[in-house]
Amino acid sequence: MSQRRLARTMTLQVLGEWDFNKSIIPKNVDIQEIIQRNLKEFSSSNFKEKLFFKQLVQDILKNIKKIDSFIIQYAPQWPIEKITLIDRNILRIGVFELLISVQTPPKVIINEAIEIAKLFGSETSSKFINGVLGAIYEKMKKNEEFT
Repeated sequence: MSQRRLARTMTLQVLGEWDFNKSIIPKNVDIQEIIQRNLKEFSSSNFKEKLFFKQLVQDILKNIKKIDSFIIQYAPQWPIEKITLIDRNILRIGVFELLISVQTPPKVIINEAIEIAKLFGSETSSKFINGVLGAIYEKMKKNEEFT
């Protein structure tokens, strides 16, 4: 597994724990503690993407409302709370990287999201993720204004 994919996978784990905990525990979740625990458990001393991982988690959480609004817009048949925890957070990573971060080529972002969905999601997750992110990418290619 590439270092960036590992960072995205760890981001999925952190977001998943955060998302799950906020739904059952009404208090704030200590995201820094979750980040540090995941770094300790899943990365090695030669993991070179620690900064990318930490920044990805923090930036997604800073922009969560905006990211979720795109998911709602591009998956209108699925209320966001009905999208599985895994799929919802893979989409959050993908939408953030496509529309806010824009450091990675769109096709790479979509491919990474699909591959992560194949590893952690259901049988239909990769198709769902591809459909939503693909629709966003198509609109991006047309240089249309995002709302």
